[in-house]
Amino acid sequence: MKKKLIAVMAGVALMGSVAISQTTYSYTFTNGAAIPDGSLSGLALSTNLAGISPSTINNVNVTLNLSGGYNGDLYAYLAGPNGGFAVLLNRAGVSNGASAFGYGDSGMNVTFSDGAGNDFHFYQNVGGYSLNGTMWQPDGRNIDPLSDPSAFLTAGQTALLSSFNGTDANGTWTLFLADLSGGGQSSLISWGLDITTVPEPSTLALTALGLASAMLIIRRRTVRS
Repeated sequence: MKKKLIAVMAGVALMGSVAISQTTYSYTFTNGAAIPDGSLSGLALSTNLAGISPSTINNVNVTLNLSGGYNGDLYAYLAGPNGGFAVLLNRAGVSNGASAFGYGDSGMNVTFSDGAGNDFHFYQNVGGYSLNGTMWQPDGRNIDPLSDPSAFLTAGQTALLSSFNGTDANGTWTLFLADLSGGGQSSLISWGLDITTVPEPSTLALTALGLASAMLIIRRRTVRS
């Protein structure tokens, strides 16, 4: 019993020093599709990803390249194949008072990452902001895009890209975009996914315990000699 306990403890200690191998898979999808103007039906694009190994998600970034339209009209989310839901856009700039209709900028080519420094919903609050090749936190406000403007001020960022962490990356991913108000049509030029994966925890544990066992064997042989 004592020997087994030592082996397990050694395995646990080793897990902290075992290098966790991360793999990033990058995909770009060129669609050139118009987003229906002033329509809740929106545009849904699905893509099936296969052969991702290891498949356990550790991080997801999303790139959106849009042209035309009115950014404050746009709503977009990403749904994963095995759980996870992230709101990328939700009527950027909408809040109460003078901002009830959101921002009037046209188009963007941005990357969404939970680790970015600024929330996209209020991007105009960032001095010298750019919507070309920059990185932002996804909107994350999981509320009806037709909610009262004041609701956008109190809604938290509860639907972020971290919701995909720990799920299997293989399967069908769906990007949905909608333009909630008529006048000025937006088009999706392209979108992209960067998916970083790691081995499953069980695989790491087995690796650590295997190394622990090997170390114990080496120690025993050293003592006997």
